[in-house]
Amino acid sequence: MKDPVRALPALSPRLVDVIVAVALFACAFPGSMITFPGSDLGVSWWPGALLAGVSCVIVTGRRRRPRTTVALTLLGAFVMSVLGYLPTVLLLGPLMVALYSLALVTDRRTANSFAVAAVAVLVGTSLVAGPAQEPLVLKLLGPAAWLLLPTSLGTVARLRSAYLVAERARAEHAERTREEEALRRVTEERLRIARDLHDVVAHHLVLANLQATLVARQLATDPDRAADTATELAGSTSSALRELKSTVGLLRHAGSTDPSPEPTPGLARLPELAASFRPAGLTVTVRGEGEPRPLPAGADLTAFRIVQEALTNVTKHAATDTAEVRLTHLADRLVVTVTDDGTPTPPRAPDSPGPPTRAPGSPDPPDRSPGPGGPTPGSGYGLVGMRERARSAGGLLRVGPRPGGGFEVVAELPFDPGKNQLA
Repeated sequence: MKDPVRALPALSPRLVDVIVAVALFACAFPGSMITFPGSDLGVSWWPGALLAGVSCVIVTGRRRRPRTTVALTLLGAFVMSVLGYLPTVLLLGPLMVALYSLALVTDRRTANSFAVAAVAVLVGTSLVAGPAQEPLVLKLLGPAAWLLLPTSLGTVARLRSAYLVAERARAEHAERTREEEALRRVTEERLRIARDLHDVVAHHLVLANLQATLVARQLATDPDRAADTATELAGSTSSALRELKSTVGLLRHAGSTDPSPEPTPGLARLPELAASFRPAGLTVTVRGEGEPRPLPAGADLTAFRIVQEALTNVTKHAATDTAEVRLTHLADRLVVTVTDDGTPTPPRAPDSPGPPTRAPGSPDPPDRSPGPGGPTPGSGYGLVGMRERARSAGGLLRVGPRPGGGFEVVAELPFDPGKNQLA
């Protein structure tokens, strides 16, 4: 069932002003003939009715010129008081509406100033030219009460309207903030997924590619060794499938409390990671310094992925068969250092298949944040991903060539990211 009030057509402001003016005149007309009991009207009724009618017409301009409306209706009330009419609420109706409208659209100081001036004018006029039999209390309190009341109501209505506008703006801001926060979290999650998939796929595919190359070379000269390498290749691909399944499983069970299919990698699996590079011809040495302390789960995974990506880069782009991983446990952070002493792999001949290589230990161009359109075609994501991982754990990453030759990747990860934000 429809609400009958809402079903009514909205009235235009001009029509509302006309209705208000007619209603005010209907009240002011009899007000021009009110006297004290036992006394006669000292002046004819029609001048008061005429002045009241003019004041009611003036009220229709209260929206456009509220100050002028107050001044003109006050002048009409002043003339009626001088002529000897009793300043009742009926005759003061146009002035009251004008004061209410003024308080509704202006500040409190302006509204109070006009109200006090109107009270002073009418009270002074009543004391000087008002009916002699009118009590002094009514001469003082009557006009003051009737004129201060609409001013107060208009101020309250204006403050309430401003409060509602502020609440609406606050609600819109909160809604916009929630949408922006949701979009930011979605973006961060997409970046995290991209980093995880890049680390898993790149590491295992590089190893599988090297092992497949060895198999192709050994088939003709050493079939037994080729069979062993093929077995290792199967193990590498199986490990890649397991990690890929684990990563995708975490995405599928993001809102579930069930345990993930595979444990999350961490520094405890560094020996296993180092051993996985041995079939590719890279011997990785892991050393620890200081008293080991447990890292938060996120930082532990970050450290593992940084080491994994750095060693993968060594395998792909450094002409060396050794690399070192050093874990330095300081008082407030863990420093992970991956170094090699190799030289850049020489570029392939123009007729050789495959892309040319870059600096040792780094498949990427110098670390530049991708622009709005993402990295340029052919640029890598390894260094960018490592730096983003370190930053997400509250740490930092430094990469570059070593003074004595080779390449170095250094990651500093705080034990307590909430308190140890590294510069």
